[in-house]
Amino acid sequence: MVARTARRSGRLSLLVAVLALLWYAADLASKQWAIATLTGSSPRQLVGDLLRLYLIRNPGAAFSLGTGSTWVLTLLAMVVLVVVVRSSRRLGSRGWAVAFGMLLGGALGNLTDRLTREPGVGRGHVVDFIDYNGWFIGNVADIAIVAAACLIALLALLGIRLDGSRESETTPEPDESPEPDVEAEGSAPHGSTKE
Repeated sequence: MVARTARRSGRLSLLVAVLALLWYAADLASKQWAIATLTGSSPRQLVGDLLRLYLIRNPGAAFSLGTGSTWVLTLLAMVVLVVVVRSSRRLGSRGWAVAFGMLLGGALGNLTDRLTREPGVGRGHVVDFIDYNGWFIGNVADIAIVAAACLIALLALLGIRLDGSRESETTPEPDESPEPDVEAEGSAPHGSTKE
């Protein structure tokens, strides 16, 4: 049983790694394409104003929050990476493995920008180029992170834990109320004498 659990956990960790690498590669390639193709150009409509391509460099997080705290976002991304990698060792659920792979790939993509792009290490601006109706502009890494968050929320709602067990499978706590006294009046407990 232990060997089977270890093999399953190993396969799920491999799934996390493969998905993370695929999302990371897609994010890096799409950012290189965006820089080469969209630099200095006007927004390109894909689906009217609903979905456009428009290159920006974002010093903050989603919705340009935290633009003055880029280094904090860098540290937060590093913490997320460590937590995901450590938690992936306990995986027993394919759904959680998919979510972790997307989250890891997306976080790595944006962290790479923060570590390697201008204005400097830990303060780099993230390349964003997918404009969602003017509400916000994101990238492929953001798509992976948001999809992972949605999947994590779904898994939590369904009660599926990291190890693959379900909340409904837990053993209920024993009832701590005292057992009722069923002995007849006037009878002595077994093994004792009546005084």
